[in-house]
Amino acid sequence: MHVSPFVLTLASTLAFAAPAFAAIAQSFAPPAASPESSSANYTGQTNGTITNTPLVKGKAFDRFIQIWIENTDYDTAASSPVFQNLSKEGVLFDQFYAVTHPSEPNYLAAVGGDFFGAADDSFYHIPQNVSTIVDLLEAKNVSWASYQENMPYDGFTGFNFTQNNYLSNDGNYTYYVRKHNGLIVFDSVANVSDRALRIRNFNDFANDVKADVIPQWSFITPNLVNDGHDTTIDFVGDWLNFWLLPLLQDPHFNTNRTVILLTFDETETYTINNRIYTLALGGGVPAELRGKTDSTFYTHYSALSSVEANWGLGALGRGDTNATLNNVFEFVANASGWKNNGITGDSPAIPLLNLTGTIPGPLNVALYQPFTAPNASGISPGGGPIFVAPGVNSALTATALPAPVNLTAQGKSNPWSQDPGISYANGTKVISPPSPSGSASSGQGATTNGALGMGVDGSVLVCFVVGVIAGVITVL
Repeated sequence: MHVSPFVLTLASTLAFAAPAFAAIAQSFAPPAASPESSSANYTGQTNGTITNTPLVKGKAFDRFIQIWIENTDYDTAASSPVFQNLSKEGVLFDQFYAVTHPSEPNYLAAVGGDFFGAADDSFYHIPQNVSTIVDLLEAKNVSWASYQENMPYDGFTGFNFTQNNYLSNDGNYTYYVRKHNGLIVFDSVANVSDRALRIRNFNDFANDVKADVIPQWSFITPNLVNDGHDTTIDFVGDWLNFWLLPLLQDPHFNTNRTVILLTFDETETYTINNRIYTLALGGGVPAELRGKTDSTFYTHYSALSSVEANWGLGALGRGDTNATLNNVFEFVANASGWKNNGITGDSPAIPLLNLTGTIPGPLNVALYQPFTAPNASGISPGGGPIFVAPGVNSALTATALPAPVNLTAQGKSNPWSQDPGISYANGTKVISPPSPSGSASSGQGATTNGALGMGVDGSVLVCFVVGVIAGVITVL
């Protein structure tokens, strides 16, 4: 991501100091008997265990697990006794930064290397020829999955899901939201059955742990109370005591070659730079680093670049190859031979990463620009090639973009906010026909899967965009 002086100046006039959520006074209650137990509170049925490819040895670790918590300033997390105790078991990254606000763009960045200008948590889908970490992992046969607490079934593409409030048993509660499930937003995952069905619920997680089939790369999202979005850091601490601490002792989850990245999506306060409390835990963290602090400048893109360096992968040619933002975790860099950029501590070289709405892109309706091709000249920390999906217009680079367009001022909506209607409710892909109204409907409902489609694959989606707003928007 390139941040121009103009954008930095603009940000100073647009930044605001509002919390990202309002905490609800709730008392923690375990959603299941144990982390390895299925539960009706998770709603989703228990499916069979996944099948993984043979183990691919990494340079620093053989398993990488990300667990994301929500909307918390660094100092707030640092005040938590639970996080203080966990920091003694791993290495604290005290200069780790989210890349923007609000939540959804950060989740997109962590798996796709960019947030594509997104400045809100709306329903989006990203066309099929835009790649993710999944493409890089599969190119080297590294197994992967994502586990989403309270997702109603595997591959669910809906905007959110509301169910019985298991904490109070008084009414319903929305525990699952699409905006915290970055991979499902990409059609290259959601529109490919074998991939979409690796987006699994927590009943599946319990089964996969017991069967010792947790894959080599995992992204884990707790529900809206357990991740602190709707609650507090103390509630999160109670959940970590219930869920993570036992798993740290379970060799089916945490081996001597496992690294667990426990981090936050963003700060709660928007006017401070986006520094978030982040821990690397697990048996794969070198013993001499446990209880220590690493003050290297890291971002959510560092999770991508570190995985790339570890397994010798290619790169997405986006934030993962941005020389300012893609520092590899130091112990991984040492094992892989990658040289970081030297930015540490509170260096003035750390850019503002709390910008909201100021970055043009295809998910920004006020500053709309097309999806760009990957940066072919980018250097992967893993040494592999830049991954370019079939059908990408490689000529559409950042320097070849048209000026940003305000679609709202033209009375147009963002074309990528239209629900493509992909559903796995019965375990296989079904695509619903487009709504006659041409606007997203049940995909953004509280309890139903997306039912509106503007196309079934990347090419149809491209035809829709070019046909409706030809001359304004070009897409890959």
